[in-house]
Amino acid sequence: MRKWLPIVALIVLFVPHPSSAQAPAGQAAPAPLKLFAAAGDVTAMIERARKERKPDQANFIQPIVGLRPFSANLEYRAAGVNAPASSHDKDAEMFYGVEGSGTLVTGGKIVNGRRSPAESEVTKILNGPSCSGTTTGADVVKKVVKTGDIIIIPAGVPHGWSDIPEHVDYLSFRPSARVLEAGYVNPALKK
Repeated sequence: MRKWLPIVALIVLFVPHPSSAQAPAGQAAPAPLKLFAAAGDVTAMIERARKERKPDQANFIQPIVGLRPFSANLEYRAAGVNAPASSHDKDAEMFYGVEGSGTLVTGGKIVNGRRSPAESEVTKILNGPSCSGTTTGADVVKKVVKTGDIIIIPAGVPHGWSDIPEHVDYLSFRPSARVLEAGYVNPALKK
């Protein structure tokens, strides 16, 4: 139970009380996601990711808890499936290492990047306007991330993963106007 204490603390810090949520004038309040997730829930999500992730799928994302403007997701990345770096124009992220390890690559500039289309799921639901591609520059930083490590990625900073020995599982926290709705299914799982 001790190893999960930091996770519970982070969720409590980042998920405000329901009474603090307000909808814009004239709009109904959105239905919140779960407001509590037990350690067993997170463990079950890791197992689900291992079983349901497609062989060529770089990242398997599952929403855990959320209440606007915050969301927490479990992200599972497996070895051998590389994805381009990405940067999100308006949204910062915080990662908390849950299991496994990998090298997080941050900084630099994205070259020959591909912008997420305005109507895409990435832009509208996941990360807001984003760009993905290869990073380069003297300010690229590589840091091995292990269980228990905490990282903050500021908005606009390119980031991605490399050198994942087996898998890296982490919680991603996003202060954002977009929260994955209950029942959200990653498009990679719909195929």
